[in-house]
Parts: sequence; C-alpha cells; structure tokens
Amino acid sequence: MRRIGVLVSGRGTNLQALLDAESRGELSGQIVVVICNKKQAFALERARKVGVPTILVTKSEFPDREEFDKQVAEILRSYKVDLVVLAGYMRILTEQFISEFEKRIINVHPSLLPAFKGVKAQWQAIDYGARVSGCSTHFVTFEMDSGPIILQKAVPIFPEDTGETLAERILPVEHRILVKSVQLYCEDKLRIDGHQVIIRE
Repeated sequence: MRRIGVLVSGRGTNLQALLDAESRGELSGQIVVVICNKKQAFALERARKVGVPTILVTKSEFPDREEFDKQVAEILRSYKVDLVVLAGYMRILTEQFISEFEKRIINVHPSLLPAFKGVKAQWQAIDYGARVSGCSTHFVTFEMDSGPIILQKAVPIFPEDTGETLAERILPVEHRILVKSVQLYCEDKLRIDGHQVIIRE
C-alpha cells in the first residue's frame, strides 16, 4: 500500500476529500502524515480528527526556503512517504525538494492548465473573459504549474460569475479529480512519457 504525505496551508477541503476516499477504501493508499505551514489552518483539525499525524513547519522557524524544504523532506522521509500530494499548499517548492521526490508529487490547480497558472486562477479566468475554466491535476516539475497533466475537468463560466463563485463551483470538481489521480497513482496506472501522462486501464 502506497504511503501518502499531504502538504496543506488552508481549509483542507481537498485533504478532506482524500481522507473520505481513504475511509471508503478507494485510494489503495494510506495518508500517513499531513504537513502544514500555517498554524491556524483548519486542515490540521481535519487530519487530527481521524488520527492522522500532523506536523507544523513554519516560516518563522525556517525563514530560508532551502532549509524549510529540507525540513519538510526530512519529515516525509521519516514517514517513508511514496507520494507527496499538494492539497492547497501555498508555497513554491525548491528545486532540491522537487528533485528528491521527482515524479512523486501531485498538485491540483483550479484552471485548465496551461491556462491561468499561479495564484487566483479563477479570478484570472474571469478577468480574461473566458467562457470555460475548470481544474487540473499534474505532476510537479521545476516550472510552476507546468508539469505533465494527469486529469482535467471543465467547468463553465457564467456571465454573472465572480472569482469567488467560480472558485466555489470548481472546488468539488477539484476534489473528484484529485482523489481519482491519487487513486490511479496508488494503483500504478500512471506512467510519464516525456511530458505526457499515460493512464493504464
């Protein structure tokens, strides 16, 4: 069974989706640790509620980015993590960290990549006048939000939408494709071929 480490920064709704999927026996993996960089993040409470170990790593303790990521990597190693999942983790990973866990980091992003990378993707889509947005899961590489795409799902943008309303409609779709992507990884059904992800049936 694959051992999963989840990195979070906020409410933890994507983490909750993963925890719920695990409790239903849908992951073929086990969330063994949740690491958070924000002391007040509700994600910590979600993990504690079901007995998953939580560890706080803050910028005040490790102001240097390299040292911060070294600490996170050390924790993940100590829990013998096979897969790292970024579930609303609001930090840019260092190249050293990405190299250590190459092809083993999955991120979820609220746009149809490669469109609208970075923060506030939903607001970017509204400002651009896009008619369709959505969400993507992808393997993490050195360039932000640019790794091989695993799954994508479109969500329509309505004329009355704001960034907030679009974000709320995309979120449950994020939950579904993140769970499915982690499930596929844990079942050894994902293979990276160049910049493309091949999904084995």
